[in-house]
Amino acid sequence: VQLQASGGGLVQAGGSLKLSCAVSGLTFSSYAMGWFRQALGKEREFVGAINWSGKNPYYRESLKGRFTISRDNDKNSVYLQMDSLRPEDTAVYFCAAASVPTMLQALGAQGYQYWGQGTLVTVSS
Repeated sequence: VQLQASGGGLVQAGGSLKLSCAVSGLTFSSYAMGWFRQALGKEREFVGAINWSGKNPYYRESLKGRFTISRDNDKNSVYLQMDSLRPEDTAVYFCAAASVPTMLQALGAQGYQYWGQGTLVTVSS
């Protein structure tokens, strides 16, 4: 199983980035997908998650309205559109796959069986 996150980089505050995560080695449409992030010196935190159908994604409360998760089951990919970026969004962003009975189990890192390597997002002030 491989999860390959890409799209990170350096962006000015107020700008946008779109992260992608290409997945192989599993039945993508059967998995919930999540995004997490980890800033330097901090614990990994939940960003958002999306179920197999792509409907009703979940977000960290503080990120609602700025971040959007989507998926394309035909391309075995999940995306994270990040708008109005702030310096505090600077972190390594990880995608992850979860085989869970309900989305409740996909709201925490412990629910995920597979993880990508992460992509660095740096937001300058």
